[in-house]
Amino acid sequence: MSLTARILVGSAALPWLLWPLVAALRVRLADALDAVPPAPPPDAPLLSIVLPARNEERAIASCMRSVLSSTYPALELIVVDDHSTDRTAPIAREIAAADPRVRVLSAPPLPDGWFGKQWACAQGAAAARGSLLCFTDADTTHGAELHARAVNALRQRNADLLSVAGTQEMQSFWERVAQPQVFAMLLLRFGGTEGVNCSHRVTDKVANGQFLLFRRAAYDAVGGHAAVRRKVAEDLALAQRTFAMGFRYHLTMALDQLSTRMYASLGELVRGWRKNIYAGALDATPGGALGRALLPFMLLAFPLFMLLPPLALAVAAVWSALAQAGIIASAAAALPLALWSAVSGAALLVWWMGVYAAARTPLRYAAAYPLASAIILYIVVIALASGRNVEWKGRAYRAG
Repeated sequence: MSLTARILVGSAALPWLLWPLVAALRVRLADALDAVPPAPPPDAPLLSIVLPARNEERAIASCMRSVLSSTYPALELIVVDDHSTDRTAPIAREIAAADPRVRVLSAPPLPDGWFGKQWACAQGAAAARGSLLCFTDADTTHGAELHARAVNALRQRNADLLSVAGTQEMQSFWERVAQPQVFAMLLLRFGGTEGVNCSHRVTDKVANGQFLLFRRAAYDAVGGHAAVRRKVAEDLALAQRTFAMGFRYHLTMALDQLSTRMYASLGELVRGWRKNIYAGALDATPGGALGRALLPFMLLAFPLFMLLPPLALAVAAVWSALAQAGIIASAAAALPLALWSAVSGAALLVWWMGVYAAARTPLRYAAAYPLASAIILYIVVIALASGRNVEWKGRAYRAG
């Protein structure tokens, strides 16, 4: 290979080698509940846990039992059945019959202009008696110390809203391949807990709707779920509204106390992220109208960036095959492209191995990062085509 080709390969590979380092420096995950006392406060206020559920028969019993195993002494669990068509409601009522701390409500008919989850949460909040409100999802598992630690953290941080991010369980092949890449996109955007907590920009506030702990007074003051009834990412919208109105918001981690299995199949994964990746991201995009106009290109850039090395390798292979068949004169030009692809792909593979390890996923799945990038690209494309129109669990919405 000529000196010029070597220089070309080296200069082309350099950004790919530096990018993982820059990305790693961007992500900071320092804040965690591990350092917060696990003992409930002696004056433990009543904690109302609101659990909206629509067609959650697969997970509802496990979630409810994990909540009821809490060491927090003053707790009520309000399950709001959101017009489920499966056995969600009977399962919840069976558990409620054996524990006086549990109430199961049926959500009234969904009004126009509301997302189902927000409507169910609002009904649960209206029925709640506690001065603390915790909104959680039916696909979560709560550790016994989670609620006590969260209440202590709320007080220590002097927060009005505390959101907890936990471990994301991934069991199927498709979950283990694609989910870490989505989480990497989120971490690179928001910078982890420190990035969220230290930022003074409203658009940098993000929350985990799987665990939102509010002081009741702050929840009512910001308008509750009614204020975000048309937001596809209601958790993010609540965090941003809380911060914008002068209340204190804090994001923390509890990898050993909270876990969630968001999606159990490729179809669920595609449908779930399709509704959030664009319509939800609009509210988290800085730069005003210009930033929102550029958002589609930024979303497309991430998976395309990851796919360039394998695509370049494929082009080089086709080029060489055509040369061997005598269709084109020489394969010499394919060699620099193949080397560039190899070096760039290796750099990305090393970085993805770190990401997949951090996500507690076997490292062998990192080798399939091009497949994951292709899935993400597909999700982004169909999300952009749908715009603010989203579908979830048999309902169609227009995000506001």
